[in-house]
Amino acid sequence: MNIIILLKLLFAHFFSDFILQTNRMCEGKKMLGTARITFHFLHSLIHAIIAYLLVAEWNEWVIPVVIFATHFMMDMAKTAYMKNKLTSFIVDQVIHLVIIVVLWWMLYGDNTFVRSLLNPIWNSTHIWIIIISYTLILKPTSVFLALFIKKWTPKELTNHSLANAGEWIGYMERILILTFILTSHIEGVGFLLAAKSIFRFGELNKAKEIKITEYVLIGTLASFTIAIIIGFISLYFLE
Repeated sequence: MNIIILLKLLFAHFFSDFILQTNRMCEGKKMLGTARITFHFLHSLIHAIIAYLLVAEWNEWVIPVVIFATHFMMDMAKTAYMKNKLTSFIVDQVIHLVIIVVLWWMLYGDNTFVRSLLNPIWNSTHIWIIIISYTLILKPTSVFLALFIKKWTPKELTNHSLANAGEWIGYMERILILTFILTSHIEGVGFLLAAKSIFRFGELNKAKEIKITEYVLIGTLASFTIAIIIGFISLYFLE
């Protein structure tokens, strides 16, 4: 089976849903009237175009049509009937991924020959596994973590940090963790955790309530855990 097509479709979904989708699009999809439909249409169209371009099977017009239609309908239903919770996020992503797998299976499930004419690097399974891994530890993980720790956020917690600084710190630490694992330098994860603990010791030591310290620890450990899990899963498939 042509697994490279499936990997490209998965990357197209993650890239379009989390990298190319701006905050304005997210807010626009919650608006009323024609504005809401317009933002949903634009976001779904981006998904369809990216998937079509990456797969590069120009005769398979069914790919962008199915991607566009299913994404548009699912996102419309999500904003109309689902609340912004972790469960909704997981259900939404699972449905999209199932649709992608089913579409791939119907089109390429019986195909045992490599049909792509692109260069070997572009069609390397290892390369696409690595690309998907790094994509997952960025915005998708940030969205998941925000929903995961939402219920533990202290009400009295005031934000005096730089805008989006925490999010970018999370990006960089997860990139480093994944890189350490993929390059067989797992000991680097321990040094990274120790370094972060030292930097935040003064801040947490001065916290008046233990709940703030626990909140920071939950976020940090959850971020590290997800990056480590994705790293070892990727390493398993790369071997």
